Amino acid sequence: MRFSVNIPNFGDFADPRTVAKVAVAAEQAGWDGLFVWDHVLHRKHAGRPFGDPWMLLTAAALATSRIRLGTLVTPVARRRPQQLARQVATLDVLSGGRVTFGAGLGGPVEDEYASFGDTADPKVLAERLDEGLDLLRRYWSGEPVNHDGRHYQARDVTLLPATAQRPRPPIWIAGFWPNRPPMRRAARWDGAVPLFTDAKHGYVPPIDQVHDLVAYVTKQREDRPDTPSPFEIVLGGASPGGDAAKTRDLIGPLADAGVTWWDERQIQTSEGLDRLAPVLRRVEQGPPVL
Repeated sequence: MRFSVNIPNFGDFADPRTVAKVAVAAEQAGWDGLFVWDHVLHRKHAGRPFGDPWMLLTAAALATSRIRLGTLVTPVARRRPQQLARQVATLDVLSGGRVTFGAGLGGPVEDEYASFGDTADPKVLAERLDEGLDLLRRYWSGEPVNHDGRHYQARDVTLLPATAQRPRPPIWIAGFWPNRPPMRRAARWDGAVPLFTDAKHGYVPPIDQVHDLVAYVTKQREDRPDTPSPFEIVLGGASPGGDAAKTRDLIGPLADAGVTWWDERQIQTSEGLDRLAPVLRRVEQGPPVL
């Protein structure tokens, strides 16, 4: 199992210098990755400054040399695929091939889409997500792209540089379990980042639901022999840093169930969610030891 740190892109972490500080601390303490949220508007956290995630990750990349970097998650349907492809490829080259791309519908949908006059129809957003993911894959190749789709078009377009990772950075797909469509989408790519309707952000889901999810995704991949490997299953929460026994009791069963990444998160309702001091304190304690 590998271990990452998860932070929002608002509050203290709207400042790229603060994110770079967390990234350096995470690398020095032995964590494997740093992931940031990708929100442009979240009314629950209104009044706070928000930072662009790709600027934040650029600062983190320049300050580190080992840890993986990415978003959890980017709403592909909210962005133009060609611009997003440029941002991710630039970061991947800059970091020496350390980008992991997390994608999903994003949300809250009313905040992130409808507030700016865009559709909030989840069916349309899902269509744009799937079409956008396929375009990103092709743009990152550095080869000419021609595309005439329902939502996007490209005419003899070649975007350079290609990503440093070949054939592309890993793509992890988010969604709420037990909703099946997002996990079917995840099975076509490189990883699943499920949230659970029975476990809020920062809390570990019931282990029986984890087993159900792993079994479902595994079956989906068995039915599609063309899917890439390896495949990652990413779960997270707030672990009791400094208490090895409690940590093993919390995370050990997830590893046994097939979870491959633990993503360390603050409780979403906690005052420390977007504050540097409590996050840095937990990061400096180091990743869980199983």
